[in-house]
Amino acid sequence: MTISLNVNDKIVQLEVDPDTPLLYVLRNDLELNGPKFGCGVAQCGACTVLVDGRPQRSCVMPVAAVAGRSIVTLEGLGSREHPHPLQTAFIKEQAMQCGYCSNGMMMTAAALLAKNKRPTEDDIRTALRGNLCRCGAHGRIVRAVSEAARNGHDGDTS
Repeated sequence: MTISLNVNDKIVQLEVDPDTPLLYVLRNDLELNGPKFGCGVAQCGACTVLVDGRPQRSCVMPVAAVAGRSIVTLEGLGSREHPHPLQTAFIKEQAMQCGYCSNGMMMTAAALLAKNKRPTEDDIRTALRGNLCRCGAHGRIVRAVSEAARNGHDGDTS
């Protein structure tokens, strides 16, 4: 079946089984490496992408469910040459160790900052509670999100 996706503001047409998890399409067909396969059951957050501005677990979302909707991956937030303010804050605060959770943390944080320009530490911790980090970088991650908010990041993912 041909499915049309809007990924990082680019329309792509793909011949794919409609039940294929979005994560597989993003990584295998579109070669986007931001979203990661972690648990495969929507528990860890490594596969998080924004769908119409809301964080969604792409490992359990059938690609047909997002046809025609706006999908933003970590690659859509910024580039190496022009990093997104949230990415800059993660680098400044050294908010990653192994980096595996970083995708989900940043995508979830971007959605939070889009609706709450000045989140408290509790707001940030609440928003990120479903994203797992085994390295124990939670404190630095919270500081990075706070830093992005202090610098006026508005959560805009365009």
